[in-house]
Amino acid sequence: MIDPDHMARLAQYSHRLAVSPGKTFIQEGEAASDFFIVTSGHAKLFSLMPDGRRQIMGFAQAGDFLGLASGATYAFSAEALGSLSLCRFSRSGLALLRREFPDLENRLMEEASRELVQAQKSMMLLGRKTARERLASFLLEQHQRSPTREIVIHLPMSRTGIADYLGLTIETVSRTLNALQREKLIAISQVTQITLLNLPALEVLARGG
Repeated sequence: MIDPDHMARLAQYSHRLAVSPGKTFIQEGEAASDFFIVTSGHAKLFSLMPDGRRQIMGFAQAGDFLGLASGATYAFSAEALGSLSLCRFSRSGLALLRREFPDLENRLMEEASRELVQAQKSMMLLGRKTARERLASFLLEQHQRSPTREIVIHLPMSRTGIADYLGLTIETVSRTLNALQREKLIAISQVTQITLLNLPALEVLARGG
């Protein structure tokens, strides 16, 4: 995530966008002429499968770059989860950004790499892990991405979105979360709020232990 101190300065070189809930602002396959920084809210990233179904590839939050690692065209679509604010930068202005913010050069490279790493993590989740391991990995990922690393995590995505991301059915997600709660690894306060009661045990589970 980008340093908050830079956000206001970067905004001067961008177009600000307010995206309404459910609206797609990056379309897979279109020319990747811009990249984005999420300034508030959340977005889901997805790709369309040959049969028309969506495969959710990840979720973005404030401070995340989107589209920075794209080639000539976007490799995914992005849709707002609730109200979303963005800064949009043209790729033609990227050289200007690098001149104005030389200390961001490494940060931009890190963010581009993060997009690729996230895609690789998604493939590993779908390819090798059990449902319990996938849910534990997902919950830890949300915890690690929280700025304050609170054990209470707030999930802006639906159970259906989580299921699509993890390659599971919504029934399996609900059943597995309930099992983790019975084992006192988590506490489900409400649909969008989960408390991580035993981080070490979740970490062991996520690793396949």
